[in-house]
Amino acid sequence: MQEFFQTFGISEQLFDYLIMPLLIFCARVGDVSINTLRIMFMMNGKKNIAPVLGFFEALIWLLAIGQIFQNIDNPMSYIAYAGGFGMGTYVGMYFEEKLAFGRVLVRVITPEPLPELIEYMKNRDFRFTNVGGEGRFGKVNLLFTVMKRESLTEYITKVQSIDSKAFYTIESVKRVSEEDVNVMDDKPRFNLSFFSKPRT
Repeated sequence: MQEFFQTFGISEQLFDYLIMPLLIFCARVGDVSINTLRIMFMMNGKKNIAPVLGFFEALIWLLAIGQIFQNIDNPMSYIAYAGGFGMGTYVGMYFEEKLAFGRVLVRVITPEPLPELIEYMKNRDFRFTNVGGEGRFGKVNLLFTVMKRESLTEYITKVQSIDSKAFYTIESVKRVSEEDVNVMDDKPRFNLSFFSKPRT
């Protein structure tokens, strides 16, 4: 590789202390970003995509580590490798957030029922379950729903606008029983006991 860059008039010192560390940095950013996306696809049960990403992740990593061994006496290679890992983690998280892939389970717990939120969910054709429960300080209301991650921000904003002190938890969902149905936008084809709308 060094001979290739020398054909463009790049000196050995410039290659060792700038070009090569930069290449290692970019390779590490690439493979760590792919690793983050691969895990995301695995968590969502995408069996066809995850292995392909794993192949390219391993290939890029081998290329990067190979250059490290070829330049083992160059401290800039180690700095570039570590820096690429950190930046790759950030880039991977950024793409994961932007893709908003998959579904999440959201639990909203409040001291009192939230009829305004329930009406909002009915209007949006959310599937939900609203039940009463017992908390540390007495009766509480629990609202469960599964939705696409791309709609999570809007939903949480609505919850906070209705009750700023509402307690909520969010968990990733690997698979739902109706895999081919949009669990937020479509109406149920089956009589689901958990995510059906309560009768009025």
